[in-house]
Amino acid sequence: MYAVIFEVEIKEGCKDAYLALGAKMRERVASYEGFISAERFASVVTEGKICSLSFWESEQAIARWKQDMEHLICQQQGREQLFNDYRIRIAHVERDYTMAGT
Repeated sequence: MYAVIFEVEIKEGCKDAYLALGAKMRERVASYEGFISAERFASVVTEGKICSLSFWESEQAIARWKQDMEHLICQQQGREQLFNDYRIRIAHVERDYTMAGT
């Protein structure tokens, strides 16, 4: 399993547009082969910073999503209109367990 950590600093006044775009992409990615789950978190330290955390079965699934045409269009829109900055990290999950032991 792999995790994609997408941190973005939203331009002032663009948060609603970003969240709408994210909701649209969330709906699309849900049907992608290899996609497991995704959540979004707002920073309590940095105003306008949002972190999206998604989980994938493989690096190949991540690569397919990265090249999805609608996703590419949204990436460009984000860079040109919505983001001050962003950072993407991809990590292999070594362990996965919960308090309940599952």
